[in-house]
Amino acid sequence: MVQAAGTDAWQSVRQAVARLLGGSNGDQEAAELARLDQMQAALAADEEADSHRERWEAIWQTRLEMSLEELDAPARAIAAAQLAELVALVRSAPGQVQASPGGVAAGRDLRISAEGGSVAGAVVRVDGGVNLAVPFLPEERLPG
Repeated sequence: MVQAAGTDAWQSVRQAVARLLGGSNGDQEAAELARLDQMQAALAADEEADSHRERWEAIWQTRLEMSLEELDAPARAIAAAQLAELVALVRSAPGQVQASPGGVAAGRDLRISAEGGSVAGAVVRVDGGVNLAVPFLPEERLPG
């Protein structure tokens, strides 16, 4: 959900979350919309938004968990179905990246490095272009 902030899917995600957390209480739904707008504005204004997304994810995960815990079993089942629809909505949003189990997904720069004689690696599937820049050397300057 936090990843959808600022994307084309944001308005749909925002409404679905507010409906889920607000239930049938219009005032509560409005309060949730205000909280979501606050998060989106903070992320948009934050130069280090990527590093703060984890904090926002934890906040909203806690809010969702607490909301589900407060429901009786039938209402919880309905809310769980709504939450599954919300997850599907976020995952289907343009620009969202996904990884297979055990994989790594990045919608921006990803650095993998090894230090002290260790090994690091990843399997890469690229949707779009790749730009290789310095420190890659032209073939005539490669060692060996």
